[in-house]
Amino acid sequence: MRLEIFKEMEKYDYEELHFVQDKNSGLKAIIAIHDTTLGPALGGLRMWNYESEEEAIIDALRLARGMTYKNAAAGLNLGGGKTVLIGDPRKDKNEEMFRAFGRFVQGLNGRYITAEDVGTTEKDMDIIYEETDYVTGISPEFGSSGNPSPVTAYGLYKGMKAAVEEYFGDASLEGKTVAVQGVGSVAYNLCKYLHDEGANLIVSDINEDAVKRAVEAFGAKAVDPNDIYSVECDVFSPCALGGIINDDTIPQLKAKVIAGSANNQLKEDRHGDKLNELGIVYAPDYVVNAGGVINVADELFGYNRERAMRKVEQIYTNTKRVFEIAKRDNIPTYVAAGRMAEERIQKVRDSRTTFLRNEKNILAYRTNR
Repeated sequence: MRLEIFKEMEKYDYEELHFVQDKNSGLKAIIAIHDTTLGPALGGLRMWNYESEEEAIIDALRLARGMTYKNAAAGLNLGGGKTVLIGDPRKDKNEEMFRAFGRFVQGLNGRYITAEDVGTTEKDMDIIYEETDYVTGISPEFGSSGNPSPVTAYGLYKGMKAAVEEYFGDASLEGKTVAVQGVGSVAYNLCKYLHDEGANLIVSDINEDAVKRAVEAFGAKAVDPNDIYSVECDVFSPCALGGIINDDTIPQLKAKVIAGSANNQLKEDRHGDKLNELGIVYAPDYVVNAGGVINVADELFGYNRERAMRKVEQIYTNTKRVFEIAKRDNIPTYVAAGRMAEERIQKVRDSRTTFLRNEKNILAYRTNR
């Protein structure tokens, strides 16, 4: 089936789609800008060996729209965008490629700000920085925030406390059992916060060394990756793959709360409906895992870690707001998160329309006097 690009863009009202290439370096990238109502579009540069150009276009559009909602829900004055770079990040990278990309970003004159994502690194961002100021996540020696994982973990920790409070009536994690799926950099830092508060940890990961590290550092109990869904726990925290809340896993869950850093945890929207029916409190992923983007966004003002962390703490309040909207409108939390983002964007649109209308009326008055 042939992809009709304008029809695809009209579906969710995308503003721009840019195709950029540089023959000498092998650069083939797609920049998608979804919505800039709240401010310039911020979203990472993902490098992936896509099977087709169509697949790359669809992924760029999907990810850009996701960033609009993530940035809006986080309270940032930023819109949503994303870039996908077609290629194998293990063998196709070169300096010229990222410099060429940086020049294209500079040409957008601030409408899009790029950052690190799957398949790209801090080093890659440093090369891009040679050609444009519209990049975040560069090395700390350039005044950047460095590794965002600890900050993402802190935001997730705050969002988890809000979700626990929603179910139990108390935000304390002391004595609660938290099952963490995946013990990468974000999850390891999350485990530290949980351990320090007195939570009991159950962990799983396909990387045995990562599991061993968590067991030794936090006294966590290790289980097989296939068994993490069915363990007795208060909170299930997916911090690995997306799509893990699905027809196979939902019947196994014994958790009362789900709050994790993995993106796109619901395989389909109906799985969020099912969690709601079962009375499981689901903290939408892009609300609670927004610490990283909040952190790098602070670089746009000259990075100040104390200020950034204060903003990240607002994830607790943002998550509470999601639950309030869910109860107000009698809808599942994944729908409420989207509504929270959409309401914020619409308010800005409405105020801008009112301002322009008033300006027009004032101009007409002065002309007709």
